[in-house]
Amino acid sequence: MSTSSSTTTVIGHSTVDKLVLYGGLPLLGLVLGFFLPRIADWAVEQPWVPLQGPLKILAGWDGWWVAAICIALGVIGGVLLAAMALEDTLKTTVGNTEVEFLKNQRTTRVARNKVAIAFLDGKEIVLQDNRSAELAREKHDELGGSAAKKIPAAFRTHGYPWSDAGDPHEHEFRRWVEDDPELSPAANAVLKARSKAFDQGDKGKADLRELRLELGKLGHVVRDRDKKQYWRSVS
Repeated sequence: MSTSSSTTTVIGHSTVDKLVLYGGLPLLGLVLGFFLPRIADWAVEQPWVPLQGPLKILAGWDGWWVAAICIALGVIGGVLLAAMALEDTLKTTVGNTEVEFLKNQRTTRVARNKVAIAFLDGKEIVLQDNRSAELAREKHDELGGSAAKKIPAAFRTHGYPWSDAGDPHEHEFRRWVEDDPELSPAANAVLKARSKAFDQGDKGKADLRELRLELGKLGHVVRDRDKKQYWRSVS
């Protein structure tokens, strides 16, 4: 979703998104909480169901207060899940003087006068400077083909140079192989560390991002495709 004013356009974290998350998930938690004692009664009769110990304890309790506690926990759980989902959604604010990306309490700001070109690379918004170095690469959360219209329109509205053709340096990328002779030992070391981070969950995602920035300081750009790394040097 996107919202606009005369000075900014916001993509993500719309009012509708918040209503769906903070209304739907707590409601789902309420329903599950209401039926949980009944589900426990049924589950203890099924030996294949895991967590038999806690389920037997819950099934052994009786009284209105059991349902009340389960409902309260379900609603609280729904609110927490909604907050986590919203925090994990990229919010992009495009203004006349800067672009701001917000995700997982991490904010990245890029001044308008530094942006030479902006484009979509798959599901990532990419900003480059006049040397072809990346100022930002952020994965957006727009669904289907909506991104193809909504995101370019936001950047164009505020005067950013937008490339519908994608990365003008696409042809310069080459797949990284260990100890690539065309790269310095330092760059190879960073790419090797990144290759080990793909299967490390959330910690790996943070490492991939941090090491991308380190590679940028060495004068190279990297992008990922199916856990494979492709690199090019900055002009």
